[in-house]
Order: sequence, then C-alpha cells, then structure tokens
Amino acid sequence: MTTPPHIVVLGAGYTGLTAANLLAKRTGATVTLVNNRDRFVERLRNHQLASGQQLRTLPLRDLVRRTGVRLVVDHVTRIDPEQRRVELTGGEPIGYDLLVYAAGSHEDLDTVPGAAEHATAVATAEEAERLRGRMRTASAVAVVGGGLTGIEAATELAETYPDRRVRLTTSGVLGSTLLERGQEHLYRTFDRLGIEVREHAQVAKVAADGLLLENGEHIDADVVVWTTGFRVPRLAREAGLAVADNGRILVDGTMRSVSHPEVYAIGDAASARKPDGQEVRMGCGPGGFTTACAVRAIEDRLAGRTPRELRLEFDGQCISLGRKDGVVQYTNADGGLIGPMLTGRTAAMFKEAIVRGAGGVGLRHPTLALVTASRSLV
Repeated sequence: MTTPPHIVVLGAGYTGLTAANLLAKRTGATVTLVNNRDRFVERLRNHQLASGQQLRTLPLRDLVRRTGVRLVVDHVTRIDPEQRRVELTGGEPIGYDLLVYAAGSHEDLDTVPGAAEHATAVATAEEAERLRGRMRTASAVAVVGGGLTGIEAATELAETYPDRRVRLTTSGVLGSTLLERGQEHLYRTFDRLGIEVREHAQVAKVAADGLLLENGEHIDADVVVWTTGFRVPRLAREAGLAVADNGRILVDGTMRSVSHPEVYAIGDAASARKPDGQEVRMGCGPGGFTTACAVRAIEDRLAGRTPRELRLEFDGQCISLGRKDGVVQYTNADGGLIGPMLTGRTAAMFKEAIVRGAGGVGLRHPTLALVTASRSLV
C-alpha cells in the first residue's frame, strides 16, 4: 500500500488556506499548514481596518476544523530543499514530500529614503491598525501610489474622515489599468471626496512632515500611507530555488518550480506567465487562478494523470471607492471589456460580495472557488 504524501503549505492567506483545505479534501495526502499568526487576515479589507471599521475575527483553527489539515502557528526561518524540510523559529523542523509556497507579498519601503522610518503601509493587519491609530490625530494625509491599493486607501480614508485633507501622489496616472470610462469615474469620485491628485510625481524622500518630490516641491502631511511597490519574502531565493529578478518563484504552466519539481508556488509568490509571456500581476484574483492550477496539477500527478496548464487570458479589477461607490471591469488579453463595466453603488455591492465570498464561503467551501477558477486551465 502506497503511503500518502505529506504536503506542507506555507502561508495561510487566501491562496494558502484554500490550497491546504482543497488538497486535504481531494488528494488523501497528509497536509500541514504553517502560518505566522493564528487568525486569518482579510487583506482585501485592510483599508477598511485602517479607517477605523471593525472587522470580523476569523481564527484559523475554525477555518481548518474537520478538514484534516494540521495547523502549525510559527515563523518559517528557512527552507531546506535538499532535506525537504522547513525550519521554524519555535518548533521542530517539518519534513515534506511536496511543498506549496504561498508566502504572499509585503510592502517595499526601501526604494525611497525615509519611507521605512516615516511611512505607514496597509499590507498587513498590524500596519493597518497602526495607521488607524495615527489617523485619530492626523489633519493631512498623503497616499503614495495610484494603483488599486492606493485608490482604495485614499477613498476609504477621505470618506471616513471628511475633515482631513487627503492627497494622493502617483508616478503615473490615476487608475492606469482602467479603461477610459473607469478612469473618468475615478476622477469624479476623487473630486466628490475632496481628494487632491498629483500625477507624474516622483517621490524623492519621505520625512516626518510629509513628502519631498524630485522637482523640489514639498507636500505636507502628518501621515504618509505607502501603497506603491510590493516585494516577496527572501525565503525562496535563500533556499536556492529559481526566482525571477523580483524574487517570485519561477514556475511552469502548472505552478511547479522550474528548479525543484517537489515545490509549487501560488499567489503573489509565483512568477506565473500569461500566454503572451507577461508576468501575472499580484492580487487576489490572479492568486485564485494559480491556486486552482496548482491544486489540480498536484491532484492529477498523484493520480498518474497529465495536469492542465494555466492559461490566463483575462483579468478583472474590482475597486471599492469607500462603502457606497466602486468600479468593476473585466478585460480580455487585448484589453477589451468583457461584459458591462460597473460603477457607483452597484459596483460597491459587487465588490463587497466578492470580498465577503473570498473571506467566507470561499474559505469554508473552497471547492466552489476551485470550480470557478478552473476555467482558466487548458
């Protein structure tokens, strides 16, 4: 009788937790989930947490109860691919037959002088809570970054604190990945909320009293919110796994490491590619597709079947603009709109349903997410 493999999943974010539950249910393998905290963080709601809203508490033990997944709460210090084991801060090393790397990403505060000392990010719950505390006494806020995280943070803070002055600076244009109609809605929303926008503005330095731009202009702020640039942990690089220049693990079409076939990478940690060779962006949506691909591939290989590969030919963006407004668009590989573009309250309701599903039904019934995301496999 063949002994079931031991699969270790690193990281219990949206992708890691979903992968662990699915693998335990569908493969018959022994699954161990390692995470550095004992609760699930709804990262998609961190901008709400930063603005002072109360979020639900989701203990990881409740989310893996009756799934067969063994939960280990500890910090991973090293991956030893030769011995196939994971070393921890407090516990004994954990051996594995297969490793699913879902370590996620975090903000990059080292690209601009002063950012690490004076800026606050929203990539983790702890950072969002720190920002919430600083907002109690702030009068002027500068949000750096015109991508999805910056847009959601700026609008949420402006809506919650209408008496604060909120400014957003971006090196490009606001919402550059949106189609024209979506961008126009963003500008109208920012005007309605009183958010000042500085486009094509390069930040040279972050100081205690605000931002210094490369053109010499100073933007005063009591609080600087840093939302531009994310990086991945160095665990994979330090372990000797093949990684891209940005540190994401290089994977084939089934999310398997190109250098270590016993390792799979999903979510922000994986350098997956679209059919045109472009790297799949970081984010919850693409992360769901890579998770489905990896789970299916592991399941197929254990059963002796040829796995299907990821073929991500469309992208979706669901952006909340406070609690009562938003933008939702789905585009194909050529940038054409798939279905209607949603704006306003309808978009806000759609985004809330997506987030609620990802942090609720999707985690407790991950097979539903697997069926949906499997449409991206060929």
